[in-house]
Amino acid sequence: MELFESPHEMAKILYSVSNFAALPIERNFQPDQFTKFANDYGFIPIVLVCAYILMICYGPRIMDKMAPFEITSLLAGWNFLLSLFSFLGMFRTVPFLMATILSKDYKDTVCTKPTDDSGYGTGPVGFWVMLFIYSKVPELIDTVFIVLRKKKLIFLHWYHHITVLLYCWHAFATLAGTGLYFVAMNYSVHAVMYGYYCLQALKMVPPFFPIVLITIAQITQMFVGTGVCMSAWYYKLSGITCYNETTNLIAGGSMYASYLYLFCEFAFKKYLVKGPPKEKKVQ
Repeated sequence: MELFESPHEMAKILYSVSNFAALPIERNFQPDQFTKFANDYGFIPIVLVCAYILMICYGPRIMDKMAPFEITSLLAGWNFLLSLFSFLGMFRTVPFLMATILSKDYKDTVCTKPTDDSGYGTGPVGFWVMLFIYSKVPELIDTVFIVLRKKKLIFLHWYHHITVLLYCWHAFATLAGTGLYFVAMNYSVHAVMYGYYCLQALKMVPPFFPIVLITIAQITQMFVGTGVCMSAWYYKLSGITCYNETTNLIAGGSMYASYLYLFCEFAFKKYLVKGPPKEKKVQ
């Protein structure tokens, strides 16, 4: 067990796990052309958000005159693919984040430039961070399924999708040093959440499955995200070099704090006010 006596030795193992069976496209990944695309085409998420808002405003009105679509198989398949994608991303990013935490001071885990030699922006983990950022575009399809099936579209759902897309695009374009925390947490939560949605669509959720754990994981994610943004902001205010744009930290801190409030409110109303949870989609 000597391998586990030193945090740095454990970090080496975790770095190896993160790179296990990496394909050439992952090993050789450099983010330059993708961050340049995000910078040059910053209008894309804005256009997408405008189209998305039109869809959530007028889609339900159109569907009022129509019967809900029976697309159970398509919904299950979509959620299965998102769950699988998230598990793969989690496998790449979580061990790397844990290794970074074990081998560096906390400041360096949130302030190091992602493209530095010890940063997260290149190689396999960088590749999956890039995929995570651009996956926020197809994730908007989640809402299309809700509209087509004439299900209730809550504020938390569409607010979350809009702000995540805008924030992630900007964070990637500016190479936010805090980014890996958010990516690793979100991959982990989504891996389980979309897996649950898949089973729910197929009516195969085990009766003993504690759905409240997904909500707890989401609230924990928002709590940590808020703390990470605040700590990076503290370092910048203290005059310490911290590779995060001020505007991105303000946006990220505000976004995560609002999520924390909204998810706590959601959990309170769902599990404490209305009694035992129903088998219903959470965001």
